[in-house]
Amino acid sequence: MSNPSASGPLQGLRVIEMAGIGPAPFCGMLLADMGADVIVIERPAALRVLNTGNAMNRGKRSICLDLKTEAGLSAATALINGADALIEGYRPGVMENLGLAPERFEASNPKLVFGRVTGWGQTGPLAHAAGHDINYIALTGVSSIAHRKGSAPSLPATLIGDMAGGAMFLAFGLLCAILEARGSGRGQAVDAAMIDGVGTLSTLIHSMRGSGMWPDQPEQNLFLHNSPFYDSFECADGQHITLGAIEPQFYREMLRLLDLSDLDPARQYDSQCWPEVRARVAARIKSQSREHWCALLEGSDACFAPVLTLTEAATHPHQRARRNFVQVDGQLQPAAAPRFSRSQAREPQAGPTPGQHGLEILLELGYSAEMAAHVFGPAMKKGQ
Repeated sequence: MSNPSASGPLQGLRVIEMAGIGPAPFCGMLLADMGADVIVIERPAALRVLNTGNAMNRGKRSICLDLKTEAGLSAATALINGADALIEGYRPGVMENLGLAPERFEASNPKLVFGRVTGWGQTGPLAHAAGHDINYIALTGVSSIAHRKGSAPSLPATLIGDMAGGAMFLAFGLLCAILEARGSGRGQAVDAAMIDGVGTLSTLIHSMRGSGMWPDQPEQNLFLHNSPFYDSFECADGQHITLGAIEPQFYREMLRLLDLSDLDPARQYDSQCWPEVRARVAARIKSQSREHWCALLEGSDACFAPVLTLTEAATHPHQRARRNFVQVDGQLQPAAAPRFSRSQAREPQAGPTPGQHGLEILLELGYSAEMAAHVFGPAMKKGQ
């Protein structure tokens, strides 16, 4: 039986997720938000952890299995045999050591899509090395374009490597392979490496660089915090706003609204003028508060937005109009995305406690209550 609260375009899809941190559970959340029945296999140690309201487990079901026991491994195998896909984020070889390698299911579940997300990938000289988001981005070359002159590269934690380069490409790969399996009758493994995904995300930059539109010299590159029309600027109150008036018509509008119409808009891309023009733009922004600039510029063609805190973002009128944030058990969470014209994504709810649906899931597999008790064992019964 699928999750009874499910809705969305992925209804009927069953995914098994091996509990972990970072991109694997986020990928599972994306699928669960869209209606997939995502079942998380937790370790016994998870029973000692109180429910933290983990947003990335919302919409999922949870079972606790000790994979070091025959009964726990057998239950996990049965779950995987009944699934469309599996998600795991371990180092290469861990699932093989558990006896749950992709090859294990080629005969029993030939359409199974085996999703694997790591930083370095399943193969290559670094495949077994430890690493984190910041390392994977660095190796792609993307970190080199994320700094100001005289400072080290600075990137938002987890977003580019873990979530965009890892989880999003894993979700995309899973759905591609599931669609292919419906025609071919054969599943396959998806090797979602963050260095691969981040590299692909930088395609536009490589394209611009190849056509001469992305100068390697920072002082000539409008995206590298040197131009007067594409950057963050400090206001009188210490807050910041952003301008992104790349196109000439938007740049003219920006100059007009900033009362800098004496500047020649035709020289927008003359990088030799940038230091002087930037100084004037920065001084103008610094002369008033962020609130002042929001009142003047927001909604205009100057390509403007204030730099908001995470708390402020949730209360912005545009975010509220699109219902982009929700409260779940008193915790602020981003809403499901994207939106569809007909299908309705699942309304976010609190994530389950570890093992919360264990008995329910095993009964669905055909286990009796006595058999389920044997699977859980004395130390785990309270958590199921």
